[in-house]
Amino acid sequence: MLVALSVVMALGALCLPVVGVILALLYALPILVLVVRHGMRWAVMAAATSAVLMAALIEPMVSLRMAISFTPTGLALGIGFRRRWGGVRVFVLALAVSILAKLAALGLLFAVTGVNPLNMELEAVQQTFDASFQMYEGMGVSGEAIDKSRAQIGEGLQFVSMLLPLVVAMMGLLDTAIGYFVGGRVLRRLGHETPALPPFAAWRLPQVFLYVFGFALVGLYWGTTRDIKMLYQAALNLNMLAIFAGMIEGLSLMSYVMDRYRLSRLIRVPIYAMVVLNGTLAQILAFAGLFDMLFDYRRRFGKKDETDKRS
Repeated sequence: MLVALSVVMALGALCLPVVGVILALLYALPILVLVVRHGMRWAVMAAATSAVLMAALIEPMVSLRMAISFTPTGLALGIGFRRRWGGVRVFVLALAVSILAKLAALGLLFAVTGVNPLNMELEAVQQTFDASFQMYEGMGVSGEAIDKSRAQIGEGLQFVSMLLPLVVAMMGLLDTAIGYFVGGRVLRRLGHETPALPPFAAWRLPQVFLYVFGFALVGLYWGTTRDIKMLYQAALNLNMLAIFAGMIEGLSLMSYVMDRYRLSRLIRVPIYAMVVLNGTLAQILAFAGLFDMLFDYRRRFGKKDETDKRS
């Protein structure tokens, strides 16, 4: 039944336009459940059977890419849940496996076709915009406005192409997060205990992201002034990764402060939205999160509370 469910999810992921993305991210859940309830051997056999059935119904290369991209994440999460590891350990292991799996799937496609699959996606997006511009021209939109929009979109796609390594990492993070939280909820409904992550207000990311941010700034300067494209691209990806980590740390710090002042959820949600959607506030929050990795403001708040209580 779980094998059939994974095949149905794979078919939906390839055939349905919007829901298919969600089904692709949920594809590994049956494998995760199999690992926890029946062990790794049955899960691996089920994953292989699912891949064979997908190859017969869809296409061998598409089936192989999907199995390589998503199945290892389910296996890693299942192992962690079955062995009752801590929540952080399970999540970090599954994240590493997921990113490696995405790279392996992209490497397989590149080895077979000789074309960078990520560039293929960007070309498909560019073609979609070109078709839209042609439609606007037929509707009488001025050529100057269309040329300006085309130039802006071209610059945006070029920027995204430089962040492709980060995009792969974010795909792995999204896949892992959905598998961890949704899979954990499914297992709890089936009567299994699953490890929980610490409360969001207590999240502490390693200080290495602060140092990565500093080295990335140096790399961006050298890559720009000395025209080293590879260095510039690597530094840009590391810079964005560090800023993203700072955002997570900053949001956790915000959650701690709101817990401290006992703000209700009705007030928290608009505050989160205002900070995240405002570019300036989001940047300030990211820097605050990066420095919190070093100075640990929450510990300072805790010491202040203890001092106030004693006095």
